[in-house]
Amino acid sequence: MPLELTQSRVQKIWIPVDHRPSLPRSCGPKLTNSPTVIVMVGLPARGKTYISKKLTRYLNWIGVPTKVFNVGEYRREAVKHYSSYNFFRPDNEEAMRVRKQCALAALRDVKSYLTKEGGQISVFDATNTTRERRHMILNFAKENDFKVFFIESVCDDPTVVASNIREVKISSPDYKDCNSAEAMEDFMKRINCYEASYQPLDPDKCDRDLSLIKVIDVGRRFLVNRVQDHIQSRIVYYLMNIHVQPRTIYLCRHGESEHNLQGKIGGDSGLSIRGRKFANALSKFVEEQNLKDLKVWASQLKSTIQTAEALQLPYEQWKALNEIDAGVCEEMTYEEIKDTYPEEYALREQDKYYYRYPTGESYQDLVQRLEPVIMELERQENVLVICHQAVLRCLLAYFLDKSAEEMPYLRCPLHTVLKLTPVAYAQRLSLCPSVLQSYQDLVQRLEPVIMELERQENVLVICHQAVLRCLLAYFLDKSAEEMPYLRCPLHTVLKLTPVAYGCRVESIYLNVESVNTHRERSEDAKKGPNPLMRRNSVTPLASPEPTKKPRINSFEEHVASTSAALPNCLPQEVPAQLPGQNMNGSQSSVDSSQTH
Repeated sequence: MPLELTQSRVQKIWIPVDHRPSLPRSCGPKLTNSPTVIVMVGLPARGKTYISKKLTRYLNWIGVPTKVFNVGEYRREAVKHYSSYNFFRPDNEEAMRVRKQCALAALRDVKSYLTKEGGQISVFDATNTTRERRHMILNFAKENDFKVFFIESVCDDPTVVASNIREVKISSPDYKDCNSAEAMEDFMKRINCYEASYQPLDPDKCDRDLSLIKVIDVGRRFLVNRVQDHIQSRIVYYLMNIHVQPRTIYLCRHGESEHNLQGKIGGDSGLSIRGRKFANALSKFVEEQNLKDLKVWASQLKSTIQTAEALQLPYEQWKALNEIDAGVCEEMTYEEIKDTYPEEYALREQDKYYYRYPTGESYQDLVQRLEPVIMELERQENVLVICHQAVLRCLLAYFLDKSAEEMPYLRCPLHTVLKLTPVAYAQRLSLCPSVLQSYQDLVQRLEPVIMELERQENVLVICHQAVLRCLLAYFLDKSAEEMPYLRCPLHTVLKLTPVAYGCRVESIYLNVESVNTHRERSEDAKKGPNPLMRRNSVTPLASPEPTKKPRINSFEEHVASTSAALPNCLPQEVPAQLPGQNMNGSQSSVDSSQTH
């Protein structure tokens, strides 16, 4: 018999169903009323791919499933061997046919993504410089009931164009067998081929009915026409806030607080003794960096304010940077939550991103609260943000392009500064500073070497095994776990050739015998869930464990850390190991990686 539920003046009938379809819990709101195709327009080397990747990262971060479809990749798949700029000449009929087929193949994948794979926005990354090509895309969208939004990047500054070619284009697979000068010359001729048939978007005449934005001279000017919906307005808002000027963003949590020591979440407690030491050490670190016009941002909670006060610099307080609101669970330990609200505890374990504390917030809510902060960060130059763990995870997820599933588990240890440096299509992340002798320290020491290598042309580096491993890990995109075990034999030359979005490596043995200095990773370390690590080893930023570790509620139960610690934050004596201790990386403050 149906059960009647009365809510205020509305009567609702609930009929139990035994076999109802189960809906996935981890599904966010649909922010578009119909799928949208973003169409890039512009000559080569105008930053279209940069805009595509950056915009896609932002849209995915705010919860709109988005994917880039780069037609150049389809063309390289279809034409294995690129000869010269002649392929792009408008009078090369065979090449024009191949290029059109590649565009159609990309559009088929766009359709599949938007109709079958749950995507809401696709970015069609190509030159699309002719009205004929754009008309073809519009017909495709009309047939499939997709909205279309054009983004045209216009840049007539030869310095900017040349810089883009040097930084990105000459390292593409098209020029793997060419030197820099030859690649530069050929690419300039390729641009000339496009210029011959280039028809810019014209919102005053031919394209007055199209939804579009023209980004002129890397964001100096904008022209916006017929924005159709909310998501397009957010895209415009985002594009008008980003810039490409060199800058550095520093992110860190407040110093260790009294609630950290007690294992409590939320609240508004002040700094502990070690937290105050960290604040003083952070002040010295900022002074040593000698950053021009550094801006300091903090939340409105005591722990970040006390940390910022120690810097003796002007700082801004952002309510948006306050820690995630734990609602009824504020100022409770996880054990207390488990005992008092066992169902809530279990729900949060199942889905940490979408779970909302009763009368509190979820990570999804926090992302929405932090969007204005992201916009301001994109507008700024050098900034130090002092915030809280959940907030720092959300900010890191944006800059490092991490998914909603990864976000709540990013490791953001106390007393560690994260340095973000924008590079082409991404952000370079480093921990700083460190006084410990580990591979992590070596990576930081080698950063100036990497910067100089990126500036040079032909270089021979003669170095040592650990140094070579760190350099290889950078160029070959190897993880921190793989780095210490990369094979770097003696009497062997490794030839690295940059290619688009990667690096090709050749091993050249000089036929001179030598001893084997390589040590494989032990089998116990490979299969052990919690491998023993030295006291000065650094905990990875992203925890690889699928399940959470037990929370440590008493400081006496835990070894004080030395992980990526700033000076003067360590206790005088640290035992090698305590009974029953999990030695998966030590830290200079209470491990709060499980909070929020």
